[in-house]
Amino acid sequence: MTAVQKSPSTGLKLKNRRRDERGITTAEYAVGTVAAVSIVGVLLKIITTPEFSQILLQIIKWIVEIITGLVG
Repeated sequence: MTAVQKSPSTGLKLKNRRRDERGITTAEYAVGTVAAVSIVGVLLKIITTPEFSQILLQIIKWIVEIITGLVG
């Protein structure tokens, strides 16, 4: 519901409206999406390097050796 009031300085009628904040929510989603995509891009760049692959392979071998040492 809108109320009509007179402006004290001009005497003109003004409508008091509640601020609509739906656009703010959309902007927050946009910023969150851009941040998430940026983080994923950096992680993909790190993961696809040969150095990371070697480190990951060494960790997997180490875990397999521990497990087979416990079982055998």
